[in-house]
Amino acid sequence: MYTLALGPQWLSPDYLISHFGLIGILVIVFAESGLFAFLPGDSLLFTAGLLVADGQYIKQPLWLVCTLIVAAAIIGDQVGYMIGKFFGPKLFNRPKSKLFKRENLDKAHEFMDKHGPKAIVLARFVPIIRTFAPMVAGAGTMKYRTFLTYNVIGGIGWGAGVTLAGYWLGQIEFIKTNVEPILVGIVLISVIPVIFEVLKARKEGKAAAESAEAVVDGSAPQAPGARGRHAKR
Repeated sequence: MYTLALGPQWLSPDYLISHFGLIGILVIVFAESGLFAFLPGDSLLFTAGLLVADGQYIKQPLWLVCTLIVAAAIIGDQVGYMIGKFFGPKLFNRPKSKLFKRENLDKAHEFMDKHGPKAIVLARFVPIIRTFAPMVAGAGTMKYRTFLTYNVIGGIGWGAGVTLAGYWLGQIEFIKTNVEPILVGIVLISVIPVIFEVLKARKEGKAAAESAEAVVDGSAPQAPGARGRHAKR
């Protein structure tokens, strides 16, 4: 079995699969798609593909595993959309909430504004964002039919794509003997967009704070011609 040296043991793919099998995978995929962030979605799917190829812990055929994972991903996003539609504002207006932080909603909202409806597909491959994107879509103005279309495309691309990648690559000897660093790499790569957004937000926040201080101190640059008009007066 494979060991992922990141995060608590009970959230590692090998622990989840060895204890709960395919059911555990489906529950995690469903939950991360529209309920809870910080779950090992990408590494879990990749490991699932590896274990289907190995045939030790997952006995079901590949086509069934992929079909069920895609279904769990699509249904999870559907639930997230409905949560956003009916409860979004109330959930994210609680300042002490650790799960439904306003900053997570804001990040997903910015991601949606930047990429439009295709963000539902792209968000599948970005931790945290993939959990809150359907909620933002539900709380916003995205039509349900549009959301459903991109939800199905994203669910197939992420759910089946990552699992198939694990299955095919799992048959390569080099991959078999270097599974742990590969899984660590997958996790690190998947969080790069999140780190980038955090750094970008900090930079923008710092720039805004400096601009506000400049206005207070009277050192903000004046518009062209402003000095001339004041001089004439």
